[in-house]
Amino acid sequence: MATMDVVPDGDRMTVSMWGELDLGSRRLLPELYDMLTLSGGGVDLCLDAVGFCDCSGLNALLDLRTRAVDQGKTVTIRSCGVAVERLLDLTGTRELFTDSTLPERPAPPPPPGTGPPEESSRELRAEVAQLRRAMQTRPTIDLARGILMASFNLTPEAAWSVLVRTSQNTNTKLHHLARDLVGTVRGSTLPEQVQRQLSAAVAGANRPGEVAACPTGGPVADPDDTPVGPAHPA
Repeated sequence: MATMDVVPDGDRMTVSMWGELDLGSRRLLPELYDMLTLSGGGVDLCLDAVGFCDCSGLNALLDLRTRAVDQGKTVTIRSCGVAVERLLDLTGTRELFTDSTLPERPAPPPPPGTGPPEESSRELRAEVAQLRRAMQTRPTIDLARGILMASFNLTPEAAWSVLVRTSQNTNTKLHHLARDLVGTVRGSTLPEQVQRQLSAAVAGANRPGEVAACPTGGPVADPDDTPVGPAHPA
């Protein structure tokens, strides 16, 4: 698991991390959000000691950056090792974590002969493709969640549960369902089957114990995945 150390640096916070940035690294986000709020200008990340980073870890960093943009601040990666650098390059997200007002600290070159095995490289490329698709469809999905929250007085978690259940029960890809739901604001109508399943999912989300757990603001699964079938009844 990743751990971190925080040191104030003028109007910014310098955060040094070590360990592995994966799905478990999301547990660090509440503390990172607090450090961001306490800072005047944002957070600088030193990731030299991070030995492993996958798309879940990068997604957590992107969530931190989104929070910073909302506050008029920045999140920069001041330095990083091979694992993080490779993922930034493959996903094209390096420029999201740079600040032209700060001097660059180039990462050390990788030792010769330490490239990833072919199987690991294929898995990483698949993860990167999934993350790119998620980043492209996420704005529409977030907008659909907002429509459900406003229309039915749902929490963000409950709105996500409604989308997932309706997607499963109608065998509709999640981002297609979100697109159609956003279209209703412009006057289009949902198919009758989708309307029925959506109403049932909303009714279920309003009952205690019906909401599926989901980290707010982050894609849990690839929105391009075809739903696996109807959800099991509660």
